[in-house]
Amino acid sequence: MTIQPGVVGHCSSRTGDPGDYSGRSSRVIVPPPVFHKLEVITSGERWRQIVRALVVAALIASLSFAFRTGWRNIGADFPSYYTAARCARQGFPLQDYYNWTWFQRQLNFAGLDTHRGVYVPQTPVTMLPFVPLATLSPMAAKRIWIAISLALFLAALAILKRATKLRVEEIAVVALAGSVSFYLNFYYGQYYAALLFLLTLGYYLFSRGHHVASGLALGMALSLKLYAAPYLLFFTAKRKWSAIAAMLAAVLASITVATAIFGWPAVAFYGRQVLPRALADGLVNPYHPDNPVISVVLRRLLWFDPDLNPHPVLNSPQTFFFLRPLLTLAILAAATLGVANSNLPPRRSFGWFTIAIFVVSPNTGSYVFMLLLLPIALLFEDAKPWQQVALICSYALVTVRLYPLWLFPKLCLLFFLFVVLGLEHWRKINPRWIYAAAAIVIVVAVLDARQRMRSYLKEPSQHFSRIAVEQGQLSAAFPAISRSGVFFQAMGRDRYVLRWFHDQKIEELSFDGQALHPFLNDPDGPVWFELSSHGTSTMMQFDPITRTTTRGLPQTVMPASDLRVSPNGQWAAFTSARSGSDQIYIRNLATGREEALTGGNCNNLSPGWELDSSAIVFASDCERTLGLTALYRAPLPHPQ
Repeated sequence: MTIQPGVVGHCSSRTGDPGDYSGRSSRVIVPPPVFHKLEVITSGERWRQIVRALVVAALIASLSFAFRTGWRNIGADFPSYYTAARCARQGFPLQDYYNWTWFQRQLNFAGLDTHRGVYVPQTPVTMLPFVPLATLSPMAAKRIWIAISLALFLAALAILKRATKLRVEEIAVVALAGSVSFYLNFYYGQYYAALLFLLTLGYYLFSRGHHVASGLALGMALSLKLYAAPYLLFFTAKRKWSAIAAMLAAVLASITVATAIFGWPAVAFYGRQVLPRALADGLVNPYHPDNPVISVVLRRLLWFDPDLNPHPVLNSPQTFFFLRPLLTLAILAAATLGVANSNLPPRRSFGWFTIAIFVVSPNTGSYVFMLLLLPIALLFEDAKPWQQVALICSYALVTVRLYPLWLFPKLCLLFFLFVVLGLEHWRKINPRWIYAAAAIVIVVAVLDARQRMRSYLKEPSQHFSRIAVEQGQLSAAFPAISRSGVFFQAMGRDRYVLRWFHDQKIEELSFDGQALHPFLNDPDGPVWFELSSHGTSTMMQFDPITRTTTRGLPQTVMPASDLRVSPNGQWAAFTSARSGSDQIYIRNLATGREEALTGGNCNNLSPGWELDSSAIVFASDCERTLGLTALYRAPLPHPQ
């Protein structure tokens, strides 16, 4: 007889063996194929559970290692956030935070004298989450902060799990690909776990239709860091006006808080002076190839700086001024049009748009790529296996240092992802929209280039010569001119040092602490400077003849202002911000007539007279990052 699976059959035993029941029929139950299938599924599930356990264990081990490292080290960036929070508690003016020398002095007073830090280009409220921690010791505050960061990072992963159909092991694989970035975040004490949480929350709320709440989350992220600003374009492309309104409301609320704490003039100073420079060149070294951003590529190719970029391919500031906004706006326009004309799921459009933000960002370090976890996870869900491998490999590569640096491999990789992933978004765009967007981008780039060129023509490099040039020298400030040469404050390898320019060479003078603000009371006398170390500041003097350094006299004080009278007593030079940025003016002491010596939308300050009263040596951050100064020599004009 034929026995069908799952059917009870009858059979007779004819063997006659004692163990058989001859002549009797027995019931035989044959399992159907579904049971075999369940056995296979159960076996596959077992292997999947093993893989899940291994991947999750690897993520836990990686996080534990990063957390322990951050727990034991104060890091390079946390001291700046912590010090800014201390300054906020003490009521210091916000404008001073962006003064590199003043901020370094505050680092010392906070017990962080071995760390060199700046507050550029942070927003007025970036330090606010650290204010409650500023009453603790720096190390205790750092440990609480990285504990909060770890909790926010895990919360972001949990939100991703709810926002996508990814399994736990898949999210763990994506997170492991960016392990270098979250290691650096914990080690440095950076901000990006909190920012990742806000961006992930913003996407989750958006995908669930809670547009107002999504806008509030992304607006909060924008208030703390500038990375979230382009999401206003994303919401515009999606016509989510309530999300835009909520995002702007969150920013307005942060401005209100900052105004209540620091006052409106301070917030206006940030918007007028700091923000434009941060968006243009928000980097300590805007020429270093390890910074994978568009403006650095263009500066390396098109801008001559005798200290930081002495061999550009072509020295053409006009071309730089045109290409920088052109490329940035073109990428943002392409991303906005792609999102507006695509019917793809929100996770694909949001993830791709976030990658576009990385391409145009003015400041991208390895720790920043912690934020890349969000778009990679969103794009990972619908990707084919080979695409998933490509996404994971790209994420892992972009978080580490790639060579050769001068080819900017990280930026190339991000741009490649943007283009490849954008093809599916651009298929349905009406060519008329492309032509209109291209025309608008070109017009805006031309107008911006013309405005910046007008400012550039007023800057010191177009009228005066640089002095004390040394390849690789980051900063030169506070020139003090003696008969032995020019002394000035500069950035050494791990601290502020004095540099001595004499006999056409530069000599470095390093001390146990931060050497700040050199000045002279007598051109024949010793050079005075502030030695900031071990929580105190001490006035020191260096004798260039004997090359000895001794502690200064108790009554020695640093000049309260940078007003300088010429050695012949006929002129005075001083710094004023009456035109917006700091500029140097000269005053004829006999007639009282004043004249601007410098110009441009940048800062020129700290004038010092040459001994024959024929010229002024001053510091300028023009063509550089806010506060990153170089020295110029300006011959004295002779107004009628």
